[in-house]
Order: sequence, then C-alpha cells, then structure tokens
Amino acid sequence: MRTRSPRGPGSLRGPGSLRDRIARRIREERDRGSSILEFAGFLPILILVGLACIQLGLIGYGINQAGTGARAAARASSLGGDGDAAGTASVSAWLDPQVDAPPGAGDTTTATVTVTVPAIIPIFDSWPVTRRATMPNDQDDRP
Repeated sequence: MRTRSPRGPGSLRGPGSLRDRIARRIREERDRGSSILEFAGFLPILILVGLACIQLGLIGYGINQAGTGARAAARASSLGGDGDAAGTASVSAWLDPQVDAPPGAGDTTTATVTVTVPAIIPIFDSWPVTRRATMPNDQDDRP
C-alpha cells in the first residue's frame, strides 16, 4: 500500500500544495484587470507621441515641397518663363503654396516659396515653411 507524502502534490501544505495552487489562481484572477487599466492609462500618451511623429513627418514633407517649388520657380524664371506657375505646379496643392519668383536682375534669379503645413494635433496652429532658391540667369550671348 502506497501512502501519500505529506508534502506531495495533493497535500495542503508545501510549494505544490492545493492551497498554494488556489492562492496563485486567485492572485492571477485579481491581476487580470490591472493590465487593462495600465494600458488604458498609457494609451493617451501613446496616441499623442504617435501624432507628434506624424506631425514631424508632415513638417519634413512641407520643407521638401517648399524647396522643390523654389528650385522649379527659380529655374523657370531664370530661363525667362513663368516662375510662379512652375513653382505652384511642383508643390502639392493641399500645402497652399505661395510663390514669389520675379525675373532676376543681373546674373541670378531668386525665388521664394512658402507652404502652410496643417496641424493634426488640435492644440497647435499650422506651420508656415519658407524656402528660397537662387539660379543663374540664362545667358543668350553665346556665339
């Protein structure tokens, strides 16, 4: 006849006992809701950080678009074309580009493009981004 060990899996005392397993199960059930509460408390911070990253990406895109528009406007104006139209056409319309590309006096032409980057975080305003580009004027006095 086999006798049970007083410290075995069915005993009421010891690390593998029934009482220990029940206590562990009760702790697990109590802790189950706390992770949801921790996540719910951290979620607004996580969303705000994500929106800030997207906003920084939009600002970088606006800087790139303004630089591209300024180069296109300066190039077209230096060749005797319509720099304002070229600068506006080379920038995304939703950035609302403002192009200033007067014909150059002397050897160079300078164009300025300002775009408005919209804010996706409601507590901020939109950002104006300005870029300038200078190109040499076309010289038609070649033989």
